[in-house]
Amino acid sequence: MSRLSLDPSLFADAAVAPDTKMINAAIVKALSKMPDLGLVPWAVVRQARLSGKGTFPLPPESQRARVDSIEGPRGPVPVRIYLPDSVPTGVYLHFHGGGWTIGSAREEDGLNDAIASAGLAVVSVDYALAPEVPYPAAPDDCEAVALWLVREGLSLFGTERFLIGGESAGAHLAVTTLLRLRDRHGLRPFTAASLHAGCYDLRLTPSARTWGEERLVLNTADIERFVRNYLRLEGEADLPDVSPLLASLDGLPKAQFIIGTRDPLLDDSVFMANRWLAAGNKAALEVFPGGCHVFTGFVGTLADAGQRKIIDFLRTA
Repeated sequence: MSRLSLDPSLFADAAVAPDTKMINAAIVKALSKMPDLGLVPWAVVRQARLSGKGTFPLPPESQRARVDSIEGPRGPVPVRIYLPDSVPTGVYLHFHGGGWTIGSAREEDGLNDAIASAGLAVVSVDYALAPEVPYPAAPDDCEAVALWLVREGLSLFGTERFLIGGESAGAHLAVTTLLRLRDRHGLRPFTAASLHAGCYDLRLTPSARTWGEERLVLNTADIERFVRNYLRLEGEADLPDVSPLLASLDGLPKAQFIIGTRDPLLDDSVFMANRWLAAGNKAALEVFPGGCHVFTGFVGTLADAGQRKIIDFLRTA
């Protein structure tokens, strides 16, 4: 019998590396000096992130990356494509994080370039952002690019080994895309999913509800604000297309769930990993002591270890 288990020692203060504690303290200190997200226009927040003034360090621009677009239901969907040095061993369809509101494929150049260096092509999607273009636009865009990859992947990349994933809102959109391809198109083309710090229940899981005001990347108010943005015009949090934790999960690919113990969305990954396994799928839950929300986007030993886990999983899955 397969099972997932959590080691209580991972949650002890003694398990957190000194540099992880320093990084977390620096994030909280820096964000305490910044205005509340609700007081700054989203366009300003997005531009600040692209100019290196956001919460996450902006990685150097990848020399592998090129920008293209795929036709979507509302017009062209920009994608950022990273190619390895030789024929790809697979294609990783990636969705960036940012609460369905901020973020971009460009901001993920660091890890996506490393994944391409390991032999995979990467297609990272710049889906429509709320609140200007709310649900269902983002998952519609992601679904359209996934269908394009199924149609054109072999001819464009020389392989039909497809993988999928993302971080935070991107992990949510990856699972939503898997479910839409299965339920709407009868397709199960992805062999594995790498899911980091996803938000899978937009009603808010207990860890998100009870986190409070501390801004270690994000807090409860931020999560609630992002959900309001995403569902500004339509959609309800108790719908499986909105909260994939509530969906039937049978027939999905093996998945890697990565989460830090200091992430408000801890419960989302713990709950989803167990539901994934209970549905008859393969799942691995990787819990990192002291890790903040999307800790792989920062520097330090924990980020390095998390990135290695993601790259190794995608390379060998």
